[in-house]
Amino acid sequence: MVVPRQRQRPPRLIRPVREPATVPPPLDGAWAATDRRLDHAEVLPLPPGAHGPEDVLVDPDGRVVSGDEDGRLWWWPADAPAGTTPQLLAETGGRPLGIELDPVDGTLVVCDAYRGLLRVTPDGAVRELTGTAPPVHLADNATVARDGTIYFTDSSDRFPLSHWKHDLLEHRPNGRVLAHDRHSGRTEVVAEGLYFPNGVALTPDESALMLVETSTHRLVRVSLPDGAVTVLADLPAYPDNLTAVGDGTYWIALPSPRLPVVERLLPHPRLRQLVALLPDAVRPQPQKYGLVALVDGDGTVLRTLHGPGGAYWMITGVRQHGDRLWLGSLIGAGIARVDLG
Repeated sequence: MVVPRQRQRPPRLIRPVREPATVPPPLDGAWAATDRRLDHAEVLPLPPGAHGPEDVLVDPDGRVVSGDEDGRLWWWPADAPAGTTPQLLAETGGRPLGIELDPVDGTLVVCDAYRGLLRVTPDGAVRELTGTAPPVHLADNATVARDGTIYFTDSSDRFPLSHWKHDLLEHRPNGRVLAHDRHSGRTEVVAEGLYFPNGVALTPDESALMLVETSTHRLVRVSLPDGAVTVLADLPAYPDNLTAVGDGTYWIALPSPRLPVVERLLPHPRLRQLVALLPDAVRPQPQKYGLVALVDGDGTVLRTLHGPGGAYWMITGVRQHGDRLWLGSLIGAGIARVDLG
């Protein structure tokens, strides 16, 4: 039996700093909503009452794996018809976010927001790799090198997942990228001073990481092993998970287009502090809009898929498997899939 880890208490007050206001660019050009297939995605539901399949992975056995906000991991057959409910794989005792495959042994690497980095075997056994003691505070998304080194984002050293909006309002570089060595068990800092680093993926030659920062809506490249950061693109939406296709291109999940009201608040730290104290229902909310984008290694946008009707939205996970795209959502009641042809 997995004993749930006691969750950290968030700071009551944010410590915002004054930043210049920014203006969200329009969804036009390469970002134009010409392909609206996300409003017609097929949904595979979680069991009744379960929510929040934040990420999604297809394992070597053809199982589509995702988690929920109550700490469970579920799986569906990849060829299951729409409406199929899943089978239970494991319980983490926390809140699973990013899910990756370890190429060394075929196990799953799970970023758990409240337990740190976990390893899950195909039969559902769960083993803690890092725990939540420093340096890991909010394990979010990961990528695994061919030698089994796990690179993963530690999104905030101030706020737990339950208060992720506070970190975005604070708008400080509270996050970093860490590397976990499978042989020594040591976890080391690769890069720090990042603004809610989220999705991460290795380049094909493993010389760098492609990374997105949610609060600054940036796509960056992090060189290995020195951790030097190069900004590649300013995105018109807030990014979340990022996955490699394998050919030097990457899918980015974008939970919401950028919110002008939030970006107008940046020069006003006192006002942002007050907004953080308001009930969540009256704070600015993500837009009900489905969006994912395919980019190359230079950050050039190659393709975007939209769901302006919000049929499946707050998309936080995206994974290509063959000619299908699988989607996860931080708030959804199931995973979704669309054909790419």
